[in-house]
Amino acid sequence: MTAKRFGLFGTRTRDFLTYGGRILVHHDAAQLKFLVPTHPARELPPDIPDDQTMPIRFHPELGAVQWTKDGDIAGREQFRDPNG
Repeated sequence: MTAKRFGLFGTRTRDFLTYGGRILVHHDAAQLKFLVPTHPARELPPDIPDDQTMPIRFHPELGAVQWTKDGDIAGREQFRDPNG
């Protein structure tokens, strides 16, 4: 059984968002939504091959985020609260 993968869904494009032609994915929908709250997280269809995806932790703009060895966010305290 393949693990679930979630991608950011473009409300205007009505497709999954990509970087370098690969769909940005993460294994936890809630963490993905925390990282990018402006786009909904949706489960990817299982027939999309892994070589057409890129874990969001490898996106250059998230290079400063600390991750665990399992690919989870290593604590939300590393993010500033925009409200205070």
